[in-house]
Amino acid sequence: MEQEKQCHAEPQLTELGGTTTRTNGGTIYTLTIIGQIEGHQVLPDTVKTTKYEHVLPLLASIEESEEIDGLLLLLNTVGGDIEAGLAIAELISGMKKPTVSLVLGGGHSIGVPLAVSAKKCLIAPSAGMTIHPVRISGTVVGAPATYQYFNRIQERIVEFVTANSRIKRDKFLEYMMATGELASDVGTVIYGKEAVDCGLIDSLGSLGDALEVLHRQIEEQAGKQPAKK
Repeated sequence: MEQEKQCHAEPQLTELGGTTTRTNGGTIYTLTIIGQIEGHQVLPDTVKTTKYEHVLPLLASIEESEEIDGLLLLLNTVGGDIEAGLAIAELISGMKKPTVSLVLGGGHSIGVPLAVSAKKCLIAPSAGMTIHPVRISGTVVGAPATYQYFNRIQERIVEFVTANSRIKRDKFLEYMMATGELASDVGTVIYGKEAVDCGLIDSLGSLGDALEVLHRQIEEQAGKQPAKK
């Protein structure tokens, strides 16, 4: 019966762009967050999306699985729905299993909280991250309550990022509110080394580095060796 359940589950995991790798060092599930984070509204078929209703139960199953030892999160996203992105980020940050994120290409907008949600986060030297205030498309009611609503959403992002990284609140807000950096918007684009220097990301690296860090976490959790920085 259990084998039948696994057979049914495997194609679903493959469709999500994920894969399970088994080695002597442990079993790692690799999850990709790409394109735009899709929220409560369905985006056009021409847009590459990551659907939160698929990712949330998958993360829960990874955390509960006795066969999976760690999660590798590969990020290349332009951002998207704020609440959907924060929901995914909160689940990852709350996982007890070893987790490592790697920003490749870009981890923009709501991709920033997703990047820092893992226990260790790395960024490729050429990758970029856009930090900007909360935006919304469509009709907006011009009232003080609307501004307060935007401000409270933005505060949720600031609190999450500063709680899950080494960046200072003032520095993050400085990046968020900068003018002259983006052609038609307020905010800042930072790249690999600067993201590490400001404390947003833990270190520069690529796939091999991310896997090495993740295997180290798995070994530490298994009690095979003392914790290392």
